[in-house]
Amino acid sequence: MYYVYILRCSDDKLYVGQTSYLKKRIERHQNGYLPSTKPRRPVFLIYYSAFSDQYKAIEFEKYLKSGSGRAFTSKHLI
Repeated sequence: MYYVYILRCSDDKLYVGQTSYLKKRIERHQNGYLPSTKPRRPVFLIYYSAFSDQYKAIEFEKYLKSGSGRAFTSKHLI
């Protein structure tokens, strides 16, 4: 399985990522092993989707990082 996830960081901004090991990746974010979120801890998982196809997961992550995807996130998740 492949996962696309959204974290809420301590600066109240969102972080979107993709992984095949969700639990392990979230732990790495929370423990400060990833430079993208290390200074923005603590982080909280607010959403994830599972995909059986890695290509679809990557495309959905790209969508969420686009203007339309940010609008979708704001309307439906925040």
